[in-house]
Amino acid sequence: MRLLPGKRPTDLGVNSGRLKPAPQSPNAVSSQAEDVQHRIAPLTYQTTAAQAKAALVKIIEGTPRTKIITQSADYLYAEYESALFGFVDDVEFYFEPDSKLVQVRSASRVGRSDFGVNRARIEDIRRRLLESGA
Repeated sequence: MRLLPGKRPTDLGVNSGRLKPAPQSPNAVSSQAEDVQHRIAPLTYQTTAAQAKAALVKIIEGTPRTKIITQSADYLYAEYESALFGFVDDVEFYFEPDSKLVQVRSASRVGRSDFGVNRARIEDIRRRLLESGA
């Protein structure tokens, strides 16, 4: 029921080891942001990157109204749709080589406030990834 999906960005992905910067609006978080408002810790894992990515894919695929759009060995991009109005958030994961870190970015496409949904989503994914043993 996508009433307000917004337009899919064409500039997502990894560029020189960096995800797209968070927008100025408060409806986004990024582990690569420098400012406190948008900053969130990267995800971590103890297994191999492939095992952690498989666990992350399972988490995403088990989340309602969520679709993986792009994935490669070190990158994953998914769309999360809100239940009520069909707002779409773009969520990216970049597995940094040789670091056991997953850089993350979660941003709403439209609007200004997300009532903390993007931050809560990444923290829930962090918890579930830890519980998976990855």
